[in-house]
Amino acid sequence: MVQTLPAKQITLQELTDKFGLQFIENNQFFREWQDNIPEINEEEKHRLDRVKSSYANFLKEPPLLENTVKMVVLSPLLDLAGFYLPPFRIRSEKSIEISLEDKGVIIKGQIDVLALCNQFWAIVIESKQSAFSLEVGRSQLLTYMLANPHPEQPTYGLILNGSSFRFLKLIQGETLQYAVSRIFDLFNPGNDLYHVLSVLKHLSQLAISLTKPC
Repeated sequence: MVQTLPAKQITLQELTDKFGLQFIENNQFFREWQDNIPEINEEEKHRLDRVKSSYANFLKEPPLLENTVKMVVLSPLLDLAGFYLPPFRIRSEKSIEISLEDKGVIIKGQIDVLALCNQFWAIVIESKQSAFSLEVGRSQLLTYMLANPHPEQPTYGLILNGSSFRFLKLIQGETLQYAVSRIFDLFNPGNDLYHVLSVLKHLSQLAISLTKPC
């Protein structure tokens, strides 16, 4: 009998048991959030400062739900990173299904936001409400990333809850391996959104370079 599981209920232990997923702590495995990230200009910094101020204002009257986080924080970031313009397309609430026939399991879920360049998955995004820890969604995001129809390329993900952001990288080779970036937090000194935007821009450039022509 085939068992159907919702992606949001999958645990990291189940991903390890069912897929052999390995967490890599080698600093060289995931350099894309650290190396060759583009500079952002003063206008972009000004807009990101407004995003930070807007989010802080919304926090005065909790709870800050997932859709509000998407509207106030995520949407401006995707816009500034160029994901709303050609060659990219945005898919929200995209349904995915992973079938493990040998284990009698089907995993189903809906990706919050998926940025595509042609058919290439540029980045998979999972948004949580502000009260949730990022760790709540790590296994859920990884499950979505495993559904990438082009496993020969690395898959990049972002999980956020409005104030905190973490990037993930998944490689599907002989073994499934993933790593995470440091956490960027809106209330660190300065504005960590600057670095988040730079990483998003870098990932958009990588997607274009891997899929020419888009």
